[in-house]
Parts: sequence; C-alpha cells; structure tokens
Amino acid sequence: MNAPERSACFLLDDDEEKVEYSADTKVSNAGTFTFNKEDHTVANLLRMQLLRDPAVKFAGYMHPHPLVHKIHLKIQTSTSQVAPVEVLSAAIEDLSNETDHLITQVTDAIDKWKKENDQGGLGM
Repeated sequence: MNAPERSACFLLDDDEEKVEYSADTKVSNAGTFTFNKEDHTVANLLRMQLLRDPAVKFAGYMHPHPLVHKIHLKIQTSTSQVAPVEVLSAAIEDLSNETDHLITQVTDAIDKWKKENDQGGLGM
C-alpha cells in the first residue's frame, strides 16, 4: 500500500526533537513552539490553559496539514518580564495537576460505587 506507517504519527525519528522553540523577530514577547508528532488534542488543551493565564496576551495554534504530524503553537505574553517559555511550562504543570486531581476523583468514585453496590459476592 501507499499509506505511511501508523507509528509515523507518534514515534519520533532519531534526529527529531519533541519540542522546538523559535523567538518571534517581529512581535516582542512572542515565540512559536513546534511540537512534533502531536495533533489538535494536545494543541487545544495547551491553548485553552494558556488563555487562562493573565500574563498571556495571545495563544493560538496551527496544524499545517492532516498528514504532517506537528503543530505550531504561538504564544505572546503581555509583559517583557514573563517569557513564552515560562507560561508554557506553567500551563503544562497546571494541566498535569488537573489530570492528577481528575484521576484521584475518578478512582475514589469507583471505589465508593463498588462499596455501595457490593452484593455480597453473589455475582449480581
């Protein structure tokens, strides 16, 4: 077949970096992050988390082509004291904390449901 390998959309090549950063030369306090082997799922999560930060003036992403597995995330901060790298790092940390909290809540709810619906081992 003429289709690319399925693993090509998520496995990095030997010479490929996961994240690359380039500072914007035209807009101050801005830069573009290129995430290799990622898609809209990660990009939209990061964009929404970045927009919650008051230090972020602009956050947007572009997925160049459906067959190209990379996204370009553009971030502009509102002041020169906060760099785009710093707000992205904070956004990733916040998302990690939210995910940990969600996992804890789901696990607790499942355990509670199991205790409330235990039928004494009758298999019902």
